[in-house]
Amino acid sequence: MASAVKDKKWYVVRSVSGQESKIKDYIMSEINRFGYDHLVEDILVPTEKVIQIRNGKKINKERVYFPGYIMVKANLTGELPHIIKSVTNVIGFLGETKGGDPVPLRESEVNRMLGKVDELALTAEHVAIPFNIGENVKVIDGPFNGFTGAIEKVNEDKRKLEVMVKIFGRKTPLELSYMQVEKL
Repeated sequence: MASAVKDKKWYVVRSVSGQESKIKDYIMSEINRFGYDHLVEDILVPTEKVIQIRNGKKINKERVYFPGYIMVKANLTGELPHIIKSVTNVIGFLGETKGGDPVPLRESEVNRMLGKVDELALTAEHVAIPFNIGENVKVIDGPFNGFTGAIEKVNEDKRKLEVMVKIFGRKTPLELSYMQVEKL
């Protein structure tokens, strides 16, 4: 049987948006239940880390980067495509024609998508919060929590600020990260 030795390729499964992780887990359990796990190498839901600030607290969240899409690296032979398509909330494969086989992603597309995932993992802490010199801020984290002061210097590269605060009546410069302050 020549088709079983085919290399595993990346395919994109279209799913109901917002349910990607649940659907991924369900696809995994179905594949295992039918004994097809040797044909599937990887199932990915590409996510990016985003930092939200709620009530002055940093919250790291993962946001699905391609809502409604799940990447599957598999050798799609036999019943495998039907098993995946029959999973609840799976719409089908991206690029398949009616009654045709699912179309694998091209190498360049895979690299771009996986590269994007790696890149997002690396830039997880990148939150664009432009601060300006002279702006008043409140310290929301660390030993000087609650103190207010004016920004003296902004270091974009290190994402640090020098904030002049009054401690015991004396002006004192503090080096703080962007995440330790909020604008007043």
